[in-house]
Amino acid sequence: MNAPMTAPTSPGDQVNVLLVDDQPGKLLSYEVMLGPLGENLIKASSAKEALEHLLKSDVAVILVDVCMPELDGFELARMIREHPRFERIAIIFISAIHVTETDYLKGYDAGAVDYVPVPVVPEVLRAKVKVFAELYRKTRELEHLNRDLEKRVFERTAALEASSARLLQSEQGRSLALAAGDMGSWSYEFATDGWSWDEGHRRIFGVDEGFALTDAALRRAIHPDDIGVINAAITGLSHGNNAYRAELRIVRPNGEIRWCAVSAVGSYDGDGQMIRVSGVTTDITDRKDAEIRQNLLAREVDHRARNALAIVQAIIRLARADTIEGYVHAIEGRIRALAQTHELLSQSRWQGADVLRLVTEEIAPYRTSGANRVTAEGPSIVVAPETAQSIALTLHELATNAAKYGALSAKGGELDIRWTCEDNKLVLDWSERGGPKTERPSTTGFGMKIIQANLNSTSKGRADFDWQPEGLRCRIAIPCGPVAGTARIENGRAGAARNGTELAFGKRILLVEDEALIGILIHDMLRDWGFEPSEPYFKLDEAIAAARHGQFDGAILDMNLGGEAVYPLAELLERQSVPFVFLTGYGQHTIDKRFEDYPMLQKPVAPEALKAMLAGTQRRPKVA
Repeated sequence: MNAPMTAPTSPGDQVNVLLVDDQPGKLLSYEVMLGPLGENLIKASSAKEALEHLLKSDVAVILVDVCMPELDGFELARMIREHPRFERIAIIFISAIHVTETDYLKGYDAGAVDYVPVPVVPEVLRAKVKVFAELYRKTRELEHLNRDLEKRVFERTAALEASSARLLQSEQGRSLALAAGDMGSWSYEFATDGWSWDEGHRRIFGVDEGFALTDAALRRAIHPDDIGVINAAITGLSHGNNAYRAELRIVRPNGEIRWCAVSAVGSYDGDGQMIRVSGVTTDITDRKDAEIRQNLLAREVDHRARNALAIVQAIIRLARADTIEGYVHAIEGRIRALAQTHELLSQSRWQGADVLRLVTEEIAPYRTSGANRVTAEGPSIVVAPETAQSIALTLHELATNAAKYGALSAKGGELDIRWTCEDNKLVLDWSERGGPKTERPSTTGFGMKIIQANLNSTSKGRADFDWQPEGLRCRIAIPCGPVAGTARIENGRAGAARNGTELAFGKRILLVEDEALIGILIHDMLRDWGFEPSEPYFKLDEAIAAARHGQFDGAILDMNLGGEAVYPLAELLERQSVPFVFLTGYGQHTIDKRFEDYPMLQKPVAPEALKAMLAGTQRRPKVA
């Protein structure tokens, strides 16, 4: 898969990220996911190998699999934490098993800072690793600054009488450098009970040079809930423990709250009495905000996954049909409508979905050349995620009904879909004509129940049906977002013709799918359609071996096999002039550019779409 581009870290500023897993394929997938960060990725296939790397190198973050044969992740984390040198390394567990509250407590007790469940969301994993890598980098910078600061303080005290002017110039330069990095330095003299700040520190606190820096003013600037943090840090200083670090919030004069990391060191006279405390403050608000966003994202992903499963459960339990085939077809169509909507929402980071795209996706199967005339026109209107799901299911039920009993069931039938935004409401008109004579049904079918339930669950949404003899007319009104512009869907065949050699799928099909149930489902469908499929291959190396030694007339390829991209197999089939189609749960944009002209179907796969693709002629792109 193609990961989103991220500005890579310069070689001189890289930190080490240790990846620990006993499965090479998973190590490779983590390497691909984290590659855009530009950090130095070290792979270890066992706990022993991981410990050897730790002893040789400084590591910022460790990703460790919970379940490993010799030494599990919890035991490895405890061994790491027992070593003083490694006690502050960030450890992230990756678990493919169900994680309970007991597992979380066990992990945190062993020293983990976070959990990442399988399947791993690349964006979430990159964000988590990036946060801890940046924290390590900042901490390392602060340690250097602290050592430099302590050295400067000592040198300044020793040379104060001899070179005060030169010292002032040096301090000003250092302050400017700190300010440029969202940092500021400060000091407190016990003898004079006086504070001093530089320009960077004033900038962090949002005050000007005229600000009267007193103990009372400083306490007012620190968030009330964090006063105890700074008090405990200062009182804990001693000659044997002369440094501290703390994170706290400050309140600027305008009320804005900022997060800061404070590092300080105490200086003592010959009698062991503290004479001053000097430190560096770093504004870490952006990092804290990123952590909060990632936590919210993780909870939101969990919520949406559970909600989607609940909707699927309701569809399965409530659906009715006269035959098993009819029941399966109805279930597949509704789940596919949900999946299409989910893809659109994912592209907008779940901010909303465009009605234009929702209509396009749902009527695409009925807009092929020579079929019923379907027109659709309306502005680009963004609706909320929950509203998008309601509209998608409603459009699916209307289209299914039209294909079975309405205008789309007759050769000369026509369907016209138009929508507008009126008073912050989406108003969509669905008009059929030229089909069989229609009349109001005597009973309410399941499709009608879905429409009414979905719209009634949306605030102030409704659907009005007019069963005209020439065709059904339906008006849907539902709250919507802002209008982004107008657009029109033109009639024509979906997809563009590809240049190259024509290739037709034969009967012998190589089936490559690492999800067992999906593999069985596709295998049985292919058999029912008269093809001769292989048994599903779950591993890339086995599938490549089968392609080299077997005779196949086509292939169906899952794009991701246990973390391994299927592209090496695709390259082999391309050289053999064997046509193939990709199956994936990702979007079109994730396909490698070398294969972007090959057909792709998204999961859950529409059986009729797969059957039509295998029955048609594909064009193999020209290879440069």
